[in-house]
Amino acid sequence: MSLSWEGEDVDAAAARRAAAEHASLLQDALGEVISIANEFAEARVRRVDTRNGSRLLIESPKSGQWVALDSLELEALTWQTTATFSAMIGNPFGPLFPEETGGVISDGSMGEAGELDVPKGRRQ
Repeated sequence: MSLSWEGEDVDAAAARRAAAEHASLLQDALGEVISIANEFAEARVRRVDTRNGSRLLIESPKSGQWVALDSLELEALTWQTTATFSAMIGNPFGPLFPEETGGVISDGSMGEAGELDVPKGRRQ
């Protein structure tokens, strides 16, 4: 008997696409890997070239998660407050904003400690 779930084929296809994209990025890696770690986490950083320019590939060896950020996305990190990063750390592996809004908060309302005020039942 094997276990399966609704959407299993969709998840498997998405995982295959992500693995292929990651492998493609690694083929165009430049320079040495920089590893930054402490007792809580480890991140590996390297520059990769894509057809749309250079990106910074950030990987978490522990979780297998990765992201490739372009220069604008990297600069946007500098615009954030510590509350933004605290919110991200407080909800690991989940989106900062509800997916049903497409990441857009239309009313711009803010909650405590500078957090965006998301209606109850929509937090992840």
